[in-house]
Formats: sequence, C-alpha cells, structure tokens
Amino acid sequence: MKNKVSPELEVQALKIARSRQREGQTKEQTKLIAQGIQKGVAEYKKQQNIKLRAIDKQRKQTSKQRDNDNSQTVVEEAQYAPTNYLPWILLALSWMGFAAYIVWATN
Repeated sequence: MKNKVSPELEVQALKIARSRQREGQTKEQTKLIAQGIQKGVAEYKKQQNIKLRAIDKQRKQTSKQRDNDNSQTVVEEAQYAPTNYLPWILLALSWMGFAAYIVWATN
C-alpha cells in the first residue's frame, strides 16, 4: 500500500534533499533521499495521530466518568428530597408562634 503524500511535502522533501546533496551524488540518489524524508514525515504524522487519538480517548473517558458521577449525585439528591421540608415546617411553626405571641400580648 503506497502512502499518499501531499505535493507540498514532496517539494519540501526534495528541497531538503537537494540542500544536503553531496558532490558526485546522482539525481536518483537525491530522489531516494527525498523519498526517505517523505516516509519519515509520514511516520511522524502517523505517530502524532496515534497520540492524539489516545489523548482524545482518555479525555472522553474522564468526561463520561464525570457525567456518570453527576448522574449518581442527582439520583442521591432525589432520594433525600423529603428533608427539604424541614425549613418550611420550621418557618410555619415560627409564624404560628409569632401570631400566638401577638394574640397573647394584645390581651
């Protein structure tokens, strides 16, 4: 399977190979060096893509884990919902106590 290389990369590889060309080196040898440079760049890009995929996979796993933790927290909060009535009950009792005090103080 032949690796597809962009025309810009071919031109750059050929420029680099020509800049490193030694005396007595044939055009065929220079082309082989340029192909080696192209393969090196392609291999580097391949490794970088593998690294990026691994990083993205790790990021997605942590995101999923965070989402699962959040959903568990919501479920736990829903189980403890009856305790939210306590402040309202205390407020109602305090108002009743205040009303009873007003009635007692006016008599």
